Amino acid sequence: MPRKPRIQYAGAVYHVMNRGDRGRRVFQDRVDYELFMHAMDEVCERTGWRIHAYVLMPNHFHWLLETPEPNLVAGMKWFMGATSQRSNARHGQRGHVFQGRYKALVVQSDRGGYFEAVSTYIHLNPVRADVAAGNGGMGKYQWSSYPLYLKPKRARPGWLEVDRVLGNLALADRPAGRRAYRQYMEGRASEWRTKEGKKAFKEAWKAIRYGWFVGEEGFRRTLLTHVSKAVAGNQRTSYSGEAIKAHDEAEAEKLVRAGMKALGFCEADLAKLPKGDAHKCVLAWLAHRRTMVSHAWLSERLSMGSPSNMSTYTSRARSARMKGVRRQVERALRK
Repeated sequence: MPRKPRIQYAGAVYHVMNRGDRGRRVFQDRVDYELFMHAMDEVCERTGWRIHAYVLMPNHFHWLLETPEPNLVAGMKWFMGATSQRSNARHGQRGHVFQGRYKALVVQSDRGGYFEAVSTYIHLNPVRADVAAGNGGMGKYQWSSYPLYLKPKRARPGWLEVDRVLGNLALADRPAGRRAYRQYMEGRASEWRTKEGKKAFKEAWKAIRYGWFVGEEGFRRTLLTHVSKAVAGNQRTSYSGEAIKAHDEAEAEKLVRAGMKALGFCEADLAKLPKGDAHKCVLAWLAHRRTMVSHAWLSERLSMGSPSNMSTYTSRARSARMKGVRRQVERALRK
């Protein structure tokens, strides 16, 4: 089954999340939570990871995770295996504990409010699930990093970092800063409990819930280079997901632009040419051959009408009478 590529680089920050198999409970009682927390201690010691926010809910967990070394895959392989084995051993069960592969969205942390947005999303989980009622209720939910943010450093595990989240809000890890963070989060919780606030949060959190990264357009372009490295040397059909789709569309765009340059026409000419023009057919064939972009993308990008015609057009490009155009483009791309 195709899988999403894992983007890894030193200093990467991720929103990591996974659910129980078929949405079932992962944590049956206090001991299950404690065993999971112990495994978090172990994996952070083994890998050097830093966790900036976390929450354990009955059937899933969230982390805001920083990897000083590019070791997300190795660390998560150990962690998911260890927690599943220990849970099964304790409950006398076999099989999957978690639902397939974990989700790991890359988060831009050097600018913008993305880091703080993800940490707030994580810390508000108990409120959104109605297990932390009333102002200050989050502080009573034990299986979250939020209550630890309100305590001195000596009361926190060594791998929990609070400075970056607080710093993004112009706060310091001091009594006054911790009180201000509590007020800030209680304000966010109150907003969530209103109809307007809930709607605003859901809109702001679309990338966190449904995207493949959280950040600006420039950050997305940088990530696409990491996607290229992640899939290099492997079969493209082994991968799927929004990151791969974005990667393919970016690669196809490069090919289209290079092809137009080789054939001696510009963007304005593209719209004027007939839908089945030989040059357009060759450009479509080239992008289709070297990437996995959809027929819909090709037909729209090259002004070729209905996507249903793309198979005919790419087949036409392979014909003997278009051999000269194909060679012209391919020679230009080899230079």
